[in-house]
Amino acid sequence: MSVAYQQMSAFKSSNSWPNDAAFRLVRPNSSTTCNRRARWMSPKAAVIPNFHLPMRSFEVKNRTSTDDIKSLRLITAIKTPYLPDGRFDLEAYDALVNMQIEDGVDGVIVGGTTGEGQLMSWDEHIMLIGHTINCFGTSIKVIGNTGSNSTREAIHATEQGFAVGMHAALHINPYYGKTSLEGMVSHFKCVLPMGPTIIYNVPSRTGQDIPPSVIQSLAESTNLAGVKECMGHDRINTYTKTGITVWSGNDDECHDSKWDHGATGVISVASNLVPGLMRELMFGGKNPSLNAKLLPLIKWLFCEPNPIGVNTALAQLGVVRPIFRLPYVPLSLAKRVEFVNIVREIGRENFIGEKDVEVLDDDAFILVGRY
Repeated sequence: MSVAYQQMSAFKSSNSWPNDAAFRLVRPNSSTTCNRRARWMSPKAAVIPNFHLPMRSFEVKNRTSTDDIKSLRLITAIKTPYLPDGRFDLEAYDALVNMQIEDGVDGVIVGGTTGEGQLMSWDEHIMLIGHTINCFGTSIKVIGNTGSNSTREAIHATEQGFAVGMHAALHINPYYGKTSLEGMVSHFKCVLPMGPTIIYNVPSRTGQDIPPSVIQSLAESTNLAGVKECMGHDRINTYTKTGITVWSGNDDECHDSKWDHGATGVISVASNLVPGLMRELMFGGKNPSLNAKLLPLIKWLFCEPNPIGVNTALAQLGVVRPIFRLPYVPLSLAKRVEFVNIVREIGRENFIGEKDVEVLDDDAFILVGRY
């Protein structure tokens, strides 16, 4: 007698099944003679409850409290360097992170817009987060950009990011397709229980603002570390007055946001290049002269969409290979000449790397479309 037949016989002989049991025996109509065998069907559709099962263990090696994340003043949105075939250049990446640590940066965002997470597969993305934690997790806070416009992807990537040890997650609101305000809240509530989380508001990229009402709806979560805010000083004031931690997402505003409007600090692109000066700007007290000194560099960095400027600059400083994953391409020759002049004005010693800054020719750059 087959195992399947024995199991079916056991089910047939049972008379203890309640009406709402997961499976019920449905007997054929007595008038039906062509099929005497019983068939099984679910009495109602299976509904998956709205909860997640985090992939995190109880291992506490890299576990970080939300308060630890809230205290970070200078966080670099770290650049991802490439090899000529388009793969990650981990040797250059490690050197870049080391330079951030040596100059006093508190944390790094891995795979953010500056790090070109939008051009990575999720395998690359999670690998780079894990690599950063493995090499530098005891020296600097590692915040993985695991956000997505797909809630399913955001959940899965965040589970994996915390599973490989990241200290916190960065989450953007759903972009392009966008959603309602209630949808935003539901989206963030799916990922907040997994660990410390920074929510990133940058309407210029997403096409949709995250209003304070959404953040206030999430403030009861102990895992909400704060907001990276790109909507200016008034919005920052709104959060600081209500006790919500906020970082400036705009390098050109971060000095005033910090010292005049109560921001905790900045999540910075410019600190890829001048981490020491950016630390002085965030830790050294109000310093309008230093801020004015840095503004030409910051303006240059954002003359085209980020990360085009920082990629070009790091290549001209000899810190990374001059390789771009398309659709990003280097700044024009005139802009590359302008950068050399800016470096000399601020002082080469204030920039990372040891090589002299140089103007790279057009044919020095490699543009990679398939990788």
